Amino acid sequence: MNSLNIKLLLNKKSLGMSLLGFSAGLPLLLIFSTLSVWLVKAGVERSTITLFSWAGFAYSFKFLWTPIVDHYRLPLLSKIGHRKSWLLLSQILIIISIFITSYSDPSKNLLYTAIGIVLIAFSSATQDIVIDAFRIESEPIEKQGALSSMYLAGYRIAMIVSGAGSLWLASYFGVDVYNANTWKKVYQIMGCLMLIGIVTTLFSKEPTVHKIKNKKTSNSIKFLMSLIVAIAIFFVTYNLIPKIFTNESIFLNSLDALLRIGVSFGGSLFILSLLSKIKFISIKEVKLSYIDPIQDFLSRYKKVAILILALIGLYRIADIVMGVMANVFYLEKGYQISEIATYSKFFGLLATIIGGFLGGLYSMRKGVIESLLVGAVIAAFSNLLFAWLAVSDINITFLIVVITADNIASGFAGAAFVVYLSSLTSIKFTATQYALFSSMMLFVPKLIAGYAGGIVDLIGYSQFFIFTAVLGLPVLVLIYRIKKQSQIKP
Repeated sequence: MNSLNIKLLLNKKSLGMSLLGFSAGLPLLLIFSTLSVWLVKAGVERSTITLFSWAGFAYSFKFLWTPIVDHYRLPLLSKIGHRKSWLLLSQILIIISIFITSYSDPSKNLLYTAIGIVLIAFSSATQDIVIDAFRIESEPIEKQGALSSMYLAGYRIAMIVSGAGSLWLASYFGVDVYNANTWKKVYQIMGCLMLIGIVTTLFSKEPTVHKIKNKKTSNSIKFLMSLIVAIAIFFVTYNLIPKIFTNESIFLNSLDALLRIGVSFGGSLFILSLLSKIKFISIKEVKLSYIDPIQDFLSRYKKVAILILALIGLYRIADIVMGVMANVFYLEKGYQISEIATYSKFFGLLATIIGGFLGGLYSMRKGVIESLLVGAVIAAFSNLLFAWLAVSDINITFLIVVITADNIASGFAGAAFVVYLSSLTSIKFTATQYALFSSMMLFVPKLIAGYAGGIVDLIGYSQFFIFTAVLGLPVLVLIYRIKKQSQIKP
């Protein structure tokens, strides 16, 4: 690493981005990995636990409210800056949501826990929208590798805190016999750590990129109300539609979910169309918020755009589908919570940070496409190591080797992918386009991940991990095709 790279990694903006990365990473495991341990200890079934991964759909659908975050100024708060005001609001909402969740007890009322987790996911997804835009607008593309690496470093450190830290705290407070108060204390301590993000936001410099301003406050309010109604219609419609297939097949259940989602989207679009026809919202406003960013992307990338979108939708599929079962697998394999905290959530995430640095530096030196290819290969291969671990005897050394390899691969692929997504966005639609891309990245993997517990019930852990590795193979073909067809330099 030369002195120029070191300066880029350690300058004020990069260090600030690492702290914002911490703020972004802290809530994640509280709604996924740490939550799964809580649910296992509360006696919740494996297939139900993995369904909680669907809280991640908040990240998949965040493009729906991204235009509001991108274009509309918050009253009073906007005086500190457009991006900073939204960032501060989302961080306050995360703290409130974590505290709400802390008062739930999934052994008695799973619905209350689910509501709290969805609120955390929604607030966290909103924060991600702002931080992504903040990062992209802070530096030109040639310096994004440094910002991305530092962002991911902070992100992974937060995951150590909310992963290993929360499990260590649970062990300290007493986790052998289930007690809801143990997890209440854990989540409230994690909520207080979000103050790091708030302080960083207040002392950060607002990006100077010119943004489109809303002309009338009334238009902003109407558009926000319309969007809330459309989102509500989506969820109500999805829950009211009866299951088309009653068969317990994983494939048919997935197809059923896709069809219901499609119908629900149609209902939301119909409501928005109706509101525009009665002049409650303007077609021009909808076009500015949703159509223009998509048209801009298609016009810049033309024929290769479809391949790029497919790559975005599938690139992290092997990691995400496998990852939702990791903690459940460790517990059912026979490892203790303290061991999971130490070897998986601490040393594993340190390995992810190393992988993230390597991915960011490799992207700067070899180009984005080359780093994507390397990341895809090692990410898929590392899942095969879990298949080996599943059929091996309980052995801490085996666990450390597998976790280290997997997390280095995940960190490398993640950093390369963040740089790639950043390179695809237009500065005119920074937040909206990046949110759309990152939403697509999570949708299919999260949909499949929700059925991960059921898949393991059918085929067992070893075959499941092999299945997740195979899921990553189409990504290699897409990268090769994009590299061959695209005239855009990585």
